Amino acid sequence: MPFPTFTIPLIKRFKASIKAERGTSERTASNYLALIRRIFSQALEEKVCTPKCYPFGKSKISIKFPESKKVRGNMDDVTAIEAVDLSDSQRENHARNIWLFSFYFAGMRVSDVFRLRWDDFQNDRLFYAMGKNNKVDSLKVPDKAMQILNQYKHTKDKTGLVFPELKELQNLDDNFAVQVRIKTKLGQINKNLKEVAKKAKVNKTISMHISRHTFGNLSGDRIPVQMLQKLYRHSNISTTIGYQSSFINKSADDALDAVIGL
Repeated sequence: MPFPTFTIPLIKRFKASIKAERGTSERTASNYLALIRRIFSQALEEKVCTPKCYPFGKSKISIKFPESKKVRGNMDDVTAIEAVDLSDSQRENHARNIWLFSFYFAGMRVSDVFRLRWDDFQNDRLFYAMGKNNKVDSLKVPDKAMQILNQYKHTKDKTGLVFPELKELQNLDDNFAVQVRIKTKLGQINKNLKEVAKKAKVNKTISMHISRHTFGNLSGDRIPVQMLQKLYRHSNISTTIGYQSSFINKSADDALDAVIGL
């Protein structure tokens, strides 16, 4: 379909249709629109279409994502996952390792975990650039993370990668192939994490993304937002404030107690 045919009425009908006929949620429908908007933005950059065709923005289509409750773990969940005996399943143990490794490094994104190389670890510190925005920083390697690394030292090979998910790819510069492999491997790990949660008696959904939420939940009011911005590698502190707002309850709780306790 040519870009000019994507009119405002057409896109509105599309959104209404997928919600009515497929039972699509508001958030999922908004994700579809965000994808269309991203394609239009790329087309504008490459001069494939004109700004006149752009159906988004002021007085046009605006995309508003509904607030969603972030599922997160607590310290009891983390302790249970650390302690559960998974000696009978190498796949589940590996999934546990990836989840915990992400958690130990402030909820590192799984795509960055998969890309880690042995050369990224120097003098008991991790040096890496986050794939989402290329922000570079270093972090101390916690003892628990070092214990996980020790489990993979015998797998060192010419790829230099720590974890096995991307080792079979011939070219890590092929972003499309890398993203496809990450999506496939992530699905496998999340499937195994469900079994880990069952064995650990964790009564909530455990996935790789929950690792990041769990760190956010436990950091809560304990860590200044400026430091959290550094740990999360956010470019703007407003992003950190928005992300962390779901996990900070103390101020609201204190305010409520101040009134109820009168």
